[in-house]
Amino acid sequence: QVQLVESGGCLVQAGVSLRLSCAVSGNIFSIITMAWYRRAPGQQRELVATITSNNSTNYADFVKGRFTIDRANAKNTVYLQMNSLKPEDTAVYYCRTDGRIAGSYKRFESWGQGTQVTVSS
Repeated sequence: QVQLVESGGCLVQAGVSLRLSCAVSGNIFSIITMAWYRRAPGQQRELVATITSNNSTNYADFVKGRFTIDRANAKNTVYLQMNSLKPEDTAVYYCRTDGRIAGSYKRFESWGQGTQVTVSS
């Protein structure tokens, strides 16, 4: 079983920076893609950023130039550095990862429980 635990979300003022973390644990052979999604109040969940095992990244247009995703493979952890936060960035941020289970090499996909980020104006 693979578990994801996000942390770092809180209430901040517009313009400041925040760094989210997501630690992955379990019987893991490999982690392929790590990603951050978010769901704003009354909105559908949307992709924020992804990073592959070879550190190729992809960002949603609304965060390009402000957010940076990176991963620490030795710690099975993915981060989201969020700069110049705006009130419209207010959302629950979710971590998602996929990879293979140790032993069986079966593919897995797992989600975290989410961490709330609130940006006040």
